[in-house]
Amino acid sequence: MKESDITKIRNSVKKKLDAKRYEHTLGVAYTAAALAMRYGADMNNALVAGLLHDCAKCLSNERRLAICEKHNIAITPAEEKNPFLLHAKVGSFLAMKKYGVTDRDIINAILNHTTGRPGMSTLEKIIWLADYIEPGRKHAPNLDRVRKMAFEELDSALLIALEDTLEYVKNGKMEVDPMTQKTYDFYKNGGQE
Repeated sequence: MKESDITKIRNSVKKKLDAKRYEHTLGVAYTAAALAMRYGADMNNALVAGLLHDCAKCLSNERRLAICEKHNIAITPAEEKNPFLLHAKVGSFLAMKKYGVTDRDIINAILNHTTGRPGMSTLEKIIWLADYIEPGRKHAPNLDRVRKMAFEELDSALLIALEDTLEYVKNGKMEVDPMTQKTYDFYKNGGQE
């Protein structure tokens, strides 16, 4: 995408998100751009995916469910119980329909930024990790270690962050999305199913 498109997306997202979520979004976008530079990924794609990763976060649960129903977007049992999890699916849909994103890697990065998936692309890993390590993030286990490692060894940083995420969800008595567990298992096994 061109720089002018990125500016339009940034301005539009600013109007749709509350101030705190917008600051987080900028942190993710710029962290993703830095990681893209480090790992030779497309920096503009990282910026776009970072700017749009939470574009559906400030919608109500009812609105997210309605969008899924209207556009035949599948809802898992975990998402049905916790509709806030749908922001990734709805966000990837909005990226295509509202923001004109056609790049499959950007769409997948938005779609998988909460759960991850086995066999993620470099951009998907970058967005997942940028969401975890952006400068505004304060309370995550091993945060300093993951931040440092993210610029040294992407898969190792991802594995530690996934493990911490699973532990946090389980300790908080929340339901673990099966895809997060599958993603962790995949990377724990060295990228093998």
